[in-house]
Amino acid sequence: MQRLPTTTLRTLLASSASNSFRPPTRLFTIPKGPTAKRFSTNFGQNPGILNALRNQRAKWGAAAGFFTKGSSRTLTTDNTIIQRKEFSWQKLAWTAAGVAGTALAVDTIFNRDTRDPLTNGEREYLNSSFMYTGAGVGLTAIAARTLFRNGVAFRIMAANPWVVLGISLVGSIGSMMGVYYTPPERPIQKHLCWLAFNGFQAATLSPLFFLNPAILSRAALYTVGMVGSLSYIGATATTDRYLYLGAPLLAGVTIVALSSLAPMILPMGLRALVFTESISIYGGLAVFGGFVLYDTQKILKHARMSEQGLMRGDPLNEAISLELDIINIFIRMVQILAMQNNKRK
Repeated sequence: MQRLPTTTLRTLLASSASNSFRPPTRLFTIPKGPTAKRFSTNFGQNPGILNALRNQRAKWGAAAGFFTKGSSRTLTTDNTIIQRKEFSWQKLAWTAAGVAGTALAVDTIFNRDTRDPLTNGEREYLNSSFMYTGAGVGLTAIAARTLFRNGVAFRIMAANPWVVLGISLVGSIGSMMGVYYTPPERPIQKHLCWLAFNGFQAATLSPLFFLNPAILSRAALYTVGMVGSLSYIGATATTDRYLYLGAPLLAGVTIVALSSLAPMILPMGLRALVFTESISIYGGLAVFGGFVLYDTQKILKHARMSEQGLMRGDPLNEAISLELDIINIFIRMVQILAMQNNKRK
């Protein structure tokens, strides 16, 4: 048996491996006369040259990916050019002047003669109530964002809406009643019910984070401005006239609630749906704005009664009502801004 050198063996192996990727060479013989003609399908290709080209191509492909990129068809587009708008101090000044003028006009109309300065007890009671309100709104926002990041909002959106509505109503109302009927002498139990109330509100509001963050930021800013101005008007009003809005506001919130639930129960046409949606959004915004006035004056009345010993003061109970007003105003601000954003598209 004849032994082949190592280099020759490697050449044969490389040649056989390279030939496995192309059709085999066939040899044909045509007898014609005394001589025979032969031809093959190899077309005179040199295996050594082909192997060298393949090796060089593999090296280039590994180094720069040139042949890989060249063998695929891609579609490239230019990046969208975003032009940054220049900041206009003139627009800012006009906006600030408009807001200040509107606030001054509203305060002049509603509070022509301001009441006597608040006593220390009234001021302390009002500050404590708004402190709990701000803390509750902040905890609700943080908890809603945390639940959204952990995927709870996806499960809520995928669940049965009636089940979600029932659980949220039962949990919110149950925890709220726990806050109302727990005396201040049990601060731990009362604050636990308050935290549970904020947790149920956060679970209900967590799907809002699917929306554009710019819409949520603007809605939060508008809500703060609206609630702040209405609270100021209610706190500095000359009389307790806004306390008489309780019955009309209760009727209004009933209509708003029915208009929100009607599309889920009754079959309606497109115009009826648009009408009920307008009542739920804009009517609800007006109703809960009136509730801010009513609840602010109710806090001051309870502060005076607490000073006189007619009732026991409980700022945490007062904060629940204001927090519900703020949440409902914020939701309707989000709906209005989302509708405007869809119309622009």
